[in-house]
Amino acid sequence: MNLAVFASGNGSNFSAIVKAIKQGKIKARSVILVCDNPGAFVLKRAQKSKVKVILASRQDFSSRKDFEAAIIQRLKYYKIDLIALAGFMRMLSPDFVKKYPNRILNIHPSLLPAFKGSHAIKDAFENKVPFTGVTVHFVDEKMDHGRVILQEKVGIKVKDNLTSLEKRIHSKEHKLYPQAIKLFFSGKIKIGKS
Repeated sequence: MNLAVFASGNGSNFSAIVKAIKQGKIKARSVILVCDNPGAFVLKRAQKSKVKVILASRQDFSSRKDFEAAIIQRLKYYKIDLIALAGFMRMLSPDFVKKYPNRILNIHPSLLPAFKGSHAIKDAFENKVPFTGVTVHFVDEKMDHGRVILQEKVGIKVKDNLTSLEKRIHSKEHKLYPQAIKLFFSGKIKIGKS
């Protein structure tokens, strides 16, 4: 199976996935990176790992539809079976999601449905909840929504600050995401309605 990882920023989850593939933990035939940010550090990570890159800046296209159509065309070229969103800071349109039903995963730094959105770690920390966590889920038309594949708790310690909590959550993500992709590729996730 062929995998596309979508990322917009640092790319630590991208690196964790590539490492799992190289170690034989994920049986992917090939992996590509799709990035919408020409200044993203993940591009350096891809270059170092010798992973092919599709760089598609939204401002280079007259519409969101054209932007997504260009990406879909490249995904078809590479015969992509699964898309893993790993810090891709852009909502995919319902039309895009419908083209890859139950074949788009996302990782989110909370125990969904709690703390949706791009500030989930900060929101959990500031709300002084006793724990938060990490969720890998199928993507549907709604933000941070869709059938949950794996979840794991991360306790919020009294001595935690935002930085220490982020570090522990990211560490958990780097283990959980490759595990979920492995389950998908090995056919252990039943594909049904999200």
